Amino acid sequence: MSFDQELGRKARQGGLDVGVLLFPEVEILDFAGPYEVFTVAARLSGRRLGLDRPAFRVRTVAAAAGLVAARHGLRVEADCGFADAPSFDALIVPGGVVTQPMADAATLAWLAGAARTARLVASVCTGAFLLARLGLLDGRRATTHWEDVPDLRAAFPAVSVIEEEAFVDEGRIVTSAGISAGIGMSLHLVGRILGQDMARTTARQMQYEWTPR
Repeated sequence: MSFDQELGRKARQGGLDVGVLLFPEVEILDFAGPYEVFTVAARLSGRRLGLDRPAFRVRTVAAAAGLVAARHGLRVEADCGFADAPSFDALIVPGGVVTQPMADAATLAWLAGAARTARLVASVCTGAFLLARLGLLDGRRATTHWEDVPDLRAAFPAVSVIEEEAFVDEGRIVTSAGISAGIGMSLHLVGRILGQDMARTTARQMQYEWTPR
């Protein structure tokens, strides 16, 4: 059984736990886009695939449960903190202003542990810097927001940074370009796990123009 087939079987039988990291100054659409994709797919999966329970359980996680100040003053409430977060099958690492998480030992330690146990790890935008900081992108192809490509290359020369790609799929590790690119990447992941028909259905429900690749 292939890696994607294993993910699909768990999604259909008991649901995959999807964790979305939050931190101060996180980019809004970086986390909200993937959150929307996986929650919409979860809502549709029962009637479309005949599942007894949703294919995805999505939670936000931050250093502590409660309010987090995202970009532009938006305050969003994390479902759980690092101390009580469950083990996630899929981990979404958004970007934004990553100065705080890049320098925060608690965030890096939790992220390293969560990434070790997750079956799938994906970043959006400058979230790639966090994965690179942990060495998860060494020897891999990866992408980020076009504006941050030179900085990612300079800071992490062991990473093969790709430009002009909406996302780069390296199997267990997937990275996307900036902000709205995380929506397309997340639909791609739904397609990998539940099939292209489910991904298309999710995109249509969201009224998002999406072409599988």
